[in-house]
Amino acid sequence: MSVRSFVGGIHPSYYKEFTAGMSITPARPPSQVIIPLHQNIGAPCEAVVQVGDEVKVGQKIGEPKGFVSAPIFASVSGKVTKIEPYNHPLGNPVTAIFIENDGLDTPFEGMQPGKPLEELTSDEIKQIAKDAGLVGLGGATFPTHVKLAPPPDIAIDTVIINAAECEPFLTADHALMLERADDIVYGLKAFMKALGATKGIIGIEDNKPDAIANMQKAVEKSRGEYDIEIHTLHTKYPQGAEKMLIKATTGREVPPGALPMAVNVVNQNTGTAVAMAEAIKLGKPLYERVITVTGPGIRKPGNLLVKNGTLVKDIIKQCGGMKDNARKLILGGPMMGLAQPTDDVPVIKGTSGVLILTEEFVQEYPISACIKCGKCVEVCPMNLLPNFIASASEKQRMDLAEKYGAMDCFECGSCTYTCPAKRPLVQWIRIAKGEIAASRRK
Repeated sequence: MSVRSFVGGIHPSYYKEFTAGMSITPARPPSQVIIPLHQNIGAPCEAVVQVGDEVKVGQKIGEPKGFVSAPIFASVSGKVTKIEPYNHPLGNPVTAIFIENDGLDTPFEGMQPGKPLEELTSDEIKQIAKDAGLVGLGGATFPTHVKLAPPPDIAIDTVIINAAECEPFLTADHALMLERADDIVYGLKAFMKALGATKGIIGIEDNKPDAIANMQKAVEKSRGEYDIEIHTLHTKYPQGAEKMLIKATTGREVPPGALPMAVNVVNQNTGTAVAMAEAIKLGKPLYERVITVTGPGIRKPGNLLVKNGTLVKDIIKQCGGMKDNARKLILGGPMMGLAQPTDDVPVIKGTSGVLILTEEFVQEYPISACIKCGKCVEVCPMNLLPNFIASASEKQRMDLAEKYGAMDCFECGSCTYTCPAKRPLVQWIRIAKGEIAASRRK
């Protein structure tokens, strides 16, 4: 079997050993969940419950305010005690619903299994994904039903499941492939049927041979009307980025500024495929997810099934607490995750991991002038000039940053990782992207 890849990228230390091979364990339900009403790319939700209401597990508590949005559901049963702004992993506080857990886990009556996949129409699958609040669980949180609704003039022929999990430290998707392989394939088939796609691909990096073997077994069991293949990918970061994944598995190149639909492809995450299967089989909306709790600064790492709205500090406590030399908390992986100033922040749909780093991992180095080595250009998977974009941003020349392709950067961090001058290239590019986007909105 050939191993596929893309041009560029880096080979960081992966540190998967902290949680590799660990089974998925349900986290202890917290005494209270705090569920933000904005958990996806696009519009936030509006509360459809009030303080004092009793809610059940799987009951809708947030209604989307736009098409590019997804409903939000109670992850525990109990009483709504507050609806007010609270810390959010992305930074600014957003309106959140506080639910006091009654410990009964009473399920909402509306959670009922639907028709089997073979009896569902394309439109019914799309509606199930929408009603269940599915979003991309790799971290991007793009609403799934929007991905399943391409413009009428675009025919999707291929659906790719991103099972690369190229971020260092994270192993949640790996665990899902070992424990929920049949559901991943089921979800892929649902996506294919919804889109009328004739080809399904599951892309897995070659550092996960047990996952490749297990997923191959699941694919073999589903042979028939669905043409699904496992593609082994070279272990390289950012192999799981959608444009890199499409290039590696299909040979197609997504044009700058375009979406995968432009080359007749839709990408979905491993966890999203499982959530799609649960939505069809069980009538279960997205109110919990698997995350990796890991790093040298946590006492008991693991892969946990966590309820939406659980505070990170409660998860850390369950995992034995931070070690004395813990210095940095990141939600997600070290390359594209977001550092947090506090652990008093809730897990949301897009939280793929809780990473605790120690002092040796977060040493600060002096920033020096660009030495024109070109390493950042060599590793950029988007074939950009990160040094030029960052320099333009640093000098407040956003017109030049835009000209050099700042908006095509997806902030993988490869340039910053490889820069010998320790220049914060991604930070400057991110600033440029924000200002360019704001200017365009005007």
